[in-house]
Order: sequence, then C-alpha cells, then structure tokens
Amino acid sequence: MKKQLIIIGMTLMLLAVGLSGCLDNYVEGTGRIQYNDFEGGFYGIVSDDGEHYDPINLPSEFEEDGLRVEFKLKILENQSSIHMWGTVVEILEIKKL
Repeated sequence: MKKQLIIIGMTLMLLAVGLSGCLDNYVEGTGRIQYNDFEGGFYGIVSDDGEHYDPINLPSEFEEDGLRVEFKLKILENQSSIHMWGTVVEILEIKKL
C-alpha cells in the first residue's frame, strides 16, 4: 500500500511539472500592430513591454500600423520565420482596443 501511494504521488508530481511547462508557451497582453517594410513587408505585434511577436495568422482586419490590440498568443518554439524580427506566434485571441 505504501509503495502504491509513493508511485501515485510521483506520477502526480511528474504530471504537474509537465503541465506547468505547457503553460509557458502562451503569452497575453496589450500592444500595437507594427508594419515592417523589410523582407517583403509584414505586420507584427509589439507588446507594451517591448517584446516583438511575428504572428503566422494575423487577420487582415488587424493589418493597420499603430493599431492598439489586446492579445493571447501561443509561442511556436520550433518554428522560424524569414522575417527574423520576433518570436513566431499563433494568435489565439485578438481584439482592437
């Protein structure tokens, strides 16, 4: 019985550690849309804390330089971009402010 409790406890601890790592792949906040005229031109998001995000799925209605937005993003750690400008992200939620 004691051995089973130890195994269950260790399993729960490993699950908690694994799930907490998943939460690190998301970021939310506010910022502005920025048009960048290099690499063929593209829109990115500059957060209020100065981070640069390169979204792969920015809706066309948000392609407005200087537009203030609130966002929730998923960081795509294993993807790169020709823009070489910021962290590649997938937009989960975005709205105009």
